[in-house]
Amino acid sequence: MEHDKQFDLFLPPVMAQKAEDLGARKAGMPFYKMLPLSVLGGAFISLGAIFCTITLAGSAAMPYGLGRMAGGFAFCLGLILVVIGGAELFTGNNLIVIAWASGKVKTGALLRNWLIVYLGNFIGSVLTAMLMVTAKQYTSGGGAVGEMALKIAASKVNLGFAQAVALGILCNALVCLAVWLTYSGRSTTDKILAILFPVTAFVAAGFEHSIANMYFIPYALFIQQFDPAFVASLGGAVHLEGLTWGAFLVKNLLPVTIGNMIGGSLMVGAVYWLIYLADIRNPEQSIEVLALRSVPLDREGKI
Repeated sequence: MEHDKQFDLFLPPVMAQKAEDLGARKAGMPFYKMLPLSVLGGAFISLGAIFCTITLAGSAAMPYGLGRMAGGFAFCLGLILVVIGGAELFTGNNLIVIAWASGKVKTGALLRNWLIVYLGNFIGSVLTAMLMVTAKQYTSGGGAVGEMALKIAASKVNLGFAQAVALGILCNALVCLAVWLTYSGRSTTDKILAILFPVTAFVAAGFEHSIANMYFIPYALFIQQFDPAFVASLGGAVHLEGLTWGAFLVKNLLPVTIGNMIGGSLMVGAVYWLIYLADIRNPEQSIEVLALRSVPLDREGKI
């Protein structure tokens, strides 16, 4: 009996072609779809950040590493929702450079996608933070959730510029590797399992994700602004002197975004393009590429 290949994972050469085709479709998406899907992407990552914050708030009794791992595992919710549910995420879309390098996406279309998706992610993240403050969920656990949210944000705005860039590079290398690994899967289960370990690792290691920080830091700033009594009730347990909107934008979001772009576009996207696609000079005569073109995408560009 011939071996049934329907459950075999796709190999890296096929994954590269899928990344190229999907990148072209993402870049060509109309604005009326791209923006709302980007808002959803920011909201989905924020949901992962919410789950992570709650988990970290309850991990005080665990050894440090296990507590961080639990928080990272919870954060995986965000990327799972993006990949399986369907949304646009700036950090994952750094992989569009694969299609750009192959000439399937113009520079203007690449930058258009990144700008719209980045702004949409920001809108979705900040709106989710506002909703969470209105819900006063930060008072849960006797205020432990709010205290953890403030501690997370305060630590992020006090990073050095070069440190934040480096942490951003490491973070999006892992995030884009998670997205890359999902291209190998044929089922929802395959893709979820591919996401779990890289994303858990980046959170556990304390790496910096620009879109997650669009939720983490504004959420703490909103708590500080709208409920100063809660902050005062913590009795100085969290040092918030540097927690301002200016510090968020200049000391964290800017360097982390730069790092994310380097980590995702260069360390993952460009590397895999060089390995699997750069040496294809005449695709029409390449048996391998003709075979790769048989990999189907649905009409929305999902694999």
